[in-house]
Amino acid sequence: MANAEHSGRPAEAFGATAVGGTRTRLRAARLGLWMLAAVLAVRQLTVVLTTPRGERLTDLETWVGPEGVLHVSGSLYDSTRFTGTPFSGLVLKPLTRSAEQALGWGWTFGTLLLVVALGVVAARALPRPVGRRTALLAAPVAISLLMLSLPVRNTLWLGQTSIIPVLLVLLGCFVARGRRTSGALIGVAAALQPTLLLFAPLLWFTGRRRAATATGVTFAATTALAWAAMPQDSSTYWVHHMAGVGLGGPADDLANQSLHGALLRLGLEGPLEIGLFLLLGAAVVTLGLRRAVHYARDGQLLLAVAVTGCAAIAVSPTAWQHQLLWVLLTAVGRVGSRASDRLVWPVAVVLAMTLPAKMMLPNMAALYPLRDNVVLLAALAAATAVPFLSRTSPYFRSPVPTQYAPPVPTRFAFVPLLPFLRRVLTRPNLLLELLLIRVTYAAYAKVRLAATGGSNSAGRARAEEHGHQILDLERVLHLDIEHAVNHAVVKIGWLRNFFDFYYTSFHFIVPLTVLGLLYWRRPVDYRWARAGLGFATLLALIGFWLYPLAPPRLMPDLGIIDTVHGVQDFSQPDYGTLTALTNQYAAMPSLHFGWSLWCGLVIAIIAPKTWMKVLGLLHPVFTASAIVATGNHWLLDAAGGAVVVGAGFGLTYLLQGPRARTVVAAAELSSEPSASEKDRTPS
Repeated sequence: MANAEHSGRPAEAFGATAVGGTRTRLRAARLGLWMLAAVLAVRQLTVVLTTPRGERLTDLETWVGPEGVLHVSGSLYDSTRFTGTPFSGLVLKPLTRSAEQALGWGWTFGTLLLVVALGVVAARALPRPVGRRTALLAAPVAISLLMLSLPVRNTLWLGQTSIIPVLLVLLGCFVARGRRTSGALIGVAAALQPTLLLFAPLLWFTGRRRAATATGVTFAATTALAWAAMPQDSSTYWVHHMAGVGLGGPADDLANQSLHGALLRLGLEGPLEIGLFLLLGAAVVTLGLRRAVHYARDGQLLLAVAVTGCAAIAVSPTAWQHQLLWVLLTAVGRVGSRASDRLVWPVAVVLAMTLPAKMMLPNMAALYPLRDNVVLLAALAAATAVPFLSRTSPYFRSPVPTQYAPPVPTRFAFVPLLPFLRRVLTRPNLLLELLLIRVTYAAYAKVRLAATGGSNSAGRARAEEHGHQILDLERVLHLDIEHAVNHAVVKIGWLRNFFDFYYTSFHFIVPLTVLGLLYWRRPVDYRWARAGLGFATLLALIGFWLYPLAPPRLMPDLGIIDTVHGVQDFSQPDYGTLTALTNQYAAMPSLHFGWSLWCGLVIAIIAPKTWMKVLGLLHPVFTASAIVATGNHWLLDAAGGAVVVGAGFGLTYLLQGPRARTVVAAAELSSEPSASEKDRTPS
């Protein structure tokens, strides 16, 4: 007992220290997230308020412009672009008149306060019980995501009021104490956006019938009040335009993410389109409400509210981008039995709600129907198809854990390791990988394009000056072979065609093939190789930004023949851009060679047979020959590509240690009994 007592005190002290350290880290993380939310809010304020008045808060011109609501003596709908309900005009017109003088600052600050309130209410509405970490971090995370989302950014930029109905619904569901007060708040929200009446049956079927009745009564009362005050406008909205259909911009505009807008974009019109819209809308409402009722009874009321909101988006005649916040709220749903699958749905939702659709899917005509309706498809999936886990599922709180390789002692102690850089042994989720690869490449293309000299004469001059620096250095090193190789290849037709084809085709095909094979056959090596490629590409982007470089084919008076793109007109100021899709001055380092070298090294390290290793190493040799022969790179660009690839693998080793497969193999080898131990083991 004495030993137990003495040994218990240090353990207790150690446990207290560990708990104290965890609390300190949580508080630091919470402070950091609140600071991030504040920075994002300040950034949004700065973007809006520093924009010239005629280019910001443009939708408020509907109210205060020369032909806006405040200055039109007749109907609300005689103004420029007013599309709200008569009740919204009745309520907001006096508020807008009082704020007309200080419109920019007052409206923008008020909208930010609404966003903060929305994030706090959503964070407190998470299903109970909530862990300490979630309770501390949920609110700043929610506010930060809202600030980054396209609906909030559009609301701030345009001066819209679309956050108010969402906040009213959440207040009615999670904050209001009385059932009648709850229903009244949701009824006012429905008076502003009529499709939010879908929340009335949700309340009814979940046992809150008094609130459902109050919702319907409030909606009817507010609509009748507006009708009595503005009979002509009410008739225009409810009768002539059938609940606002046709008001505002064209219904087939890409910003209208509803079933009606999608069907019109697909070319359907007239009775066929209306009938199909009503049929699909009825199916979405039925499935969405059934799922919402199930999740509400399961104790996931926030998810139920989000699912109902997504159904309202789909069946609304017009669901403009600033009205789509419901989709972001579905990120609280849990999907998948494995811990590695849990991020798929939240990541997909956050990407769809924060990035332009062009970054989500490639610019291919066959994918335009998907790309043009990304948010609608996310709303439909959330309302009707995504298999959110029930709280009764054994995987709801305890998913199948991720397998990690054992820790590696070779890491440097002063390097701060991040949890997501641990070496995972299981195969990552394919959908999540494809999403991240696509978004990463889109971001890479945007950063690369932003670093261009392009049509800027100063940028072009700087890139050409750097080109002369590279050429002078190559002459000192006796490496200036570009002109000789280029002209020698041009004289041999089949060789020129071979290098042109190799340059334009293998740059993407080979890396994607290597990644695909590693993902399917060697998932442990896939993560290690992918990390090295990502670090190398990031370092290359820094090089593009800091050192724009004109390739040999874009250097006047050198006589290099552009075998791939054709003859360039150097008299044109934009000749160096070729297209608006790429930066022709992003030459140092050469990722054509860098990615090929990455492929060659990965194949040489992992391939089981010698001939495979040799074939893999031939790829960077052919790529180096192609980039020089076609006049697209200097020889030193290839050296730069080799440097960033080496640095990429170095950073991977620094942050993760040796390949997980090597460590696992060593651990398995050390765990096997030696020959002498086997001899001593009794049979």
